[in-house]
Amino acid sequence: MIKAVIFDIDGTLVDSVDLHAQAWKEAIKEYGKDIPYQQVRHQIGKGSDQLLPVFFSREELDEFGEALEEHRSKLYKREFLPRVRAFPDVRALFERIIADGKRVALASSAKAEELKVYKKIANIEDLVEEETSADDAEKSKPHPDIFKAALEKLGDVEPHEAIVIGDTPYDAEAAGKLKIRSIGVLCGGFPEMELSSAGASPIFQDPSDLLARYDDSPLGKRAADSVGR
Repeated sequence: MIKAVIFDIDGTLVDSVDLHAQAWKEAIKEYGKDIPYQQVRHQIGKGSDQLLPVFFSREELDEFGEALEEHRSKLYKREFLPRVRAFPDVRALFERIIADGKRVALASSAKAEELKVYKKIANIEDLVEEETSADDAEKSKPHPDIFKAALEKLGDVEPHEAIVIGDTPYDAEAAGKLKIRSIGVLCGGFPEMELSSAGASPIFQDPSDLLARYDDSPLGKRAADSVGR
């Protein structure tokens, strides 16, 4: 029986993946590497601790890694964060989950201050019970630290009593390391095959699609009843 639903945010609840990718591409270019946009985009979902080593050596990161990340953070807040919008039906989906007696938590590689803005954009500030951000984890996804922190904050929820919803294979990989089941959404732009290969099942188009098919999803009563039989 599912007690809690743990949501990723970027690309899952808010349409921000392309904006993050552009901010990272511009910041990386400032530090000497013109990486193709799609290569950068494919790394979105990881925190900077996991993303930057894909493109820079340890020596380079020791020299200017912190400065690059600070530059990207300021650039994103100034140029891109004001353009972020929520996907349709996010609030309605949260309300449905809560009405079913399940608890809702957020677990994101974003920083806490960005998380606050995202909750306001998605109109879910009053519906989130617990949240974890990059500030709560030593390592970001695909490491499981952020989801582990979310479980700890929820308190009495075991891994098999939770489900993660995310848009990247990194969400599914991180959840799988804790034996938490994961649902995938395609609205972040990752291919369905990558989500499936990482362990996400089933996969929905976006929060609106999940809400429309809620009863037959792993969150719904029909699905739970069929498992119980």
